[in-house]
This record gives sequence, structure tokens and C-alpha cells, in this order.
Amino acid sequence: MQNFTFKNPTKLIFGKDQLEQLKAEVPRFGKKVLLVYGGGSIKRTGLYDKVVNLLKEIGTEVFELSGVEPNPRITTARKGVEICKQEGIEFLLAVGGGSVIDCTKLIAAGAKYDGDAWDLVTKKAFAKEALPFGTVLTLAATGSEMNSGSVITNWETNEKYGWGSPATFPQFSILDPVHTYSVPKNQTIYGIVDMMSHVFEHYFHLEEHTDFQDRMCEGLLLTVMETAPKLLEDLENYEHRATILYCGTMALNGMVNMGYNGDWATHNLEHAVSAVYDIPHGGGLAILFPHWMEHNLGVKPERFKKLAERVFGVNPEGKTAEEAGLEGIQKLREFWNSIGAPSRLADYDIDGSKLDVMADRAMVNGEFGRFAKLDREDVLAIYRASL
Repeated sequence: MQNFTFKNPTKLIFGKDQLEQLKAEVPRFGKKVLLVYGGGSIKRTGLYDKVVNLLKEIGTEVFELSGVEPNPRITTARKGVEICKQEGIEFLLAVGGGSVIDCTKLIAAGAKYDGDAWDLVTKKAFAKEALPFGTVLTLAATGSEMNSGSVITNWETNEKYGWGSPATFPQFSILDPVHTYSVPKNQTIYGIVDMMSHVFEHYFHLEEHTDFQDRMCEGLLLTVMETAPKLLEDLENYEHRATILYCGTMALNGMVNMGYNGDWATHNLEHAVSAVYDIPHGGGLAILFPHWMEHNLGVKPERFKKLAERVFGVNPEGKTAEEAGLEGIQKLREFWNSIGAPSRLADYDIDGSKLDVMADRAMVNGEFGRFAKLDREDVLAIYRASL
């Protein structure tokens, strides 16, 4: 286990009817608030009216940025930065899922930066400061509500990158499972895949003596796998929504990966695919992750065997570590298929015509992956296997 320092400054407010906490939290940061949200689902559910009314009750002046895309775009973030600078915004409130929160993080940082916000995403500049912001989460998936990371797409150049800064943690996040009732089945599935993928990215590392962290990861995966089928049969079940919502946050708030760094190559692979084809992030991960696993099974077979035994119930008797690990990968694929996740890039009408373009995007910073370094040939092999 590596030495580490852990700090997560986000105040997590979890449970039913917690939206009222906005009246206590927002006034600590200012009166001019930019409300950031997506395509309008929060208006259909009535959440928009509730949020706006609560903000008016505490005397805030509310400005709005709507239309944040599922893969949030730099053009939208730039609009938000302009509003912040022109109107003297003091606080931002993201109401939505991970895409809305990711966009809000860039707006908050871009409002404190003199150049183009894309510089922060491409790491030409570092976000030393940001406007304070909070979140009201409506989708269990990315964990962005309790971390400092963000993923932004530049559709004009077909680039999609992750970035982050200690300045871009939310000040608070309100998680009411009821606010996720309206999430349709397909998006619920993508969120389940996404949070599981975050745990897999943690789990595949090269550090020794991470026994407790391993058990936390395994427990989180087992909980999601036990709960997901029940939730998908009853999308307005409070307890199931609450469990999945909490798991999504815990999968990527730093709690389960203290003392080591995970791999994160598969996310890079998927970002390159969705930068070119604009597919759902969770859908891309469901396709790519089993193929990444098969491609790298020989790096540390015992690691795959442990996952297969502890999470997927594989009996290792009479099997090599590789054989047990491969069986576990197949059981993961079967589980994701059983809940309705895609299994081939062809499910999104993606053929091999742009493999080189995707590989170029994935390789923009050279070889990547901490568990297993991927070069261009590795990337192309995984993409081809995923077609």
C-alpha cells in the first residue's frame, strides 16, 4: 500500500425530503446563483419549480443555463462561463446527473480563469480556484457529486477528456433517491454499469497489501449486482434507488481506493469512442471493459481469479488462475447482458471504419493505463474485439 493523504470536502446530504437544505446551504456562498441543468426533465418532474421556489425564499437572484448535453460540451460550458463573468455569479447549483455536474465544474473553474476553459480540460492550464457550487443529484452513475473530476467533450474536434482540480469539489451535494425515480430504465442500466466500472478501474492495480480496499470494492460490486435486477423490475422502489444511489457515490469519492492508484485505461478507451460517435458512456463501458479484461488477463492472473471467486462465485478448483479469471469475465458479461446493457459496438451501428480515428484520440497523450500499459496496437486490438 502506498502512503496517502485523504481529504474529501464535499458535504453529503442524503435521504428523502432533503431538498429543503438548500435554504441553509446556499446563503453561505452568495446571492447571485447560476442554476445549471440539462434537457428539461427536471421541469417535467416538478423538481425545477421546487428548487427555484426554495432559492427565491432565501432571496437569491437566479440565472439559468439549460441544455447541458449527456456528453457535456465545451461550447455549453463556455456559455456558462460568460454568464458568470457578465453577471457576477457567486454560486452555481447543478441540478441533474453527472453530465450537468461535470459541466458545472468547468464553468466554476472557467469563471476564475482568464483564458479559454478548454485550456483547463487539455491541461494547458491548471484550475487553481473556482466559484463555489453545489449539486442536487438526479441520476446514480458517475460519482461526480462527491469528487473533483469532470469529463468534457469538444465535438468540433472530436475530443473528450477527463480533468480535475482540488478546487472543483462540490461544496455540498443533496441526494434524495426520490429524485431518481423518473430515470428511465436504459439510463438506470448505464448508471449501474458506470459505477461498477469505476470499481473495476480501482480494483485492477499493482500494489500489494490492499486487503481492506479489495473487500470494500468487492462488497460494493456484490451490493450493486444484488440490487440492480430488483430495481430494474421496480424503478420507483425507494430502498433500491437509495442503495444504488449511495453505491454510485461511494464508487468514486476516494473512499475505496486510498493507498493505491487504479488503472483507468478503459475509461480512456471509451472517451475516445464517444468523442467520435457520441454514444452513452455506460453503454460504451459495458462493451469495452470485458474485452480490456481479456486482453490483460495475463498481466496478473491472480487478480482476475480473486475477482472471479469473490464477486462472481467462480469455483477455482482444478482451474488455472487464467481459466478462473476468464470464467469471471464471462460472468460479468452475462450479468451486464442480463440487465440489458449492450455487448458490441455494432449495437450502436459502429463498424471498423473509424478505428484509427478512435485510436488517435485514445493515444493523444501516449501509452496509458497503470495496471497494464496500452500502446496503439493494444488499443486497436481491444476495439476490434469489441466490434
